[in-house]
Amino acid sequence: MNNLLDRIYAEPHAEVSGFAFDDAVARVFPDMIRRSVPGYTTIIPMIGIIASQYAQPHTELYDLGCSLGASTLAMRHGVDQPGCRIVGVDNSDAMLERCRKYIDADSSSVPVDLLLDDIRSVPVANASVVTLNFTLQFIPLEDRLALLSQIADGLNPGGVLILSEKLVFEDGEQSVLEELHYDFKRANGYSDLEISQKRTALEDYLVPETLGQHRERLLAAGFSRVVLWYQCFNFCSLLAIK
Repeated sequence: MNNLLDRIYAEPHAEVSGFAFDDAVARVFPDMIRRSVPGYTTIIPMIGIIASQYAQPHTELYDLGCSLGASTLAMRHGVDQPGCRIVGVDNSDAMLERCRKYIDADSSSVPVDLLLDDIRSVPVANASVVTLNFTLQFIPLEDRLALLSQIADGLNPGGVLILSEKLVFEDGEQSVLEELHYDFKRANGYSDLEISQKRTALEDYLVPETLGQHRERLLAAGFSRVVLWYQCFNFCSLLAIK
């Protein structure tokens, strides 16, 4: 599939609408996320390595908020245990339509089921690996603990959740890391107009939290240990172990 250049916010908008994972975003999503999220191109292949270590025989692996299936494919190629199946879930039909094409074109024989649904409504069961890759930040704050508890309950002992998120900081680190993030975007060709308009579109929709808030909630949800395995500027990925 052709990956188009993200120019959604390249021209001035009279009114910036709230961000949506619609067809326009789905068409340019590989370019958008690569140029917007520091470390994304490192996190994805590492998800495959984590899956290779923690996947258990005859279990399910879930990619909740799978978008175009990058994490799904990473897990699919990392799994070397028999009888595993991957379940990808997203509430955007535009994303899943393109995800199916990537899955169909892939050479791995590990079964993948794709579901159009709200991840809060999908039961997790007999799971060894679950991925929330920059997904929880779009879930309302009041629903996050229930979702993580549901995941923890559905994980087998020794199973893991890979949680990647944008962070906020409670002290002077915030302004430093936020400006470095904007510099990262500028270095990848985004203009100040694009940065500003997208920030407006995401306001009140993408709600980040501190690293401490994530740790506390994961432990409250039933995970025994939380490991920060990656951070680049104000983006991180955590490994929560059941």
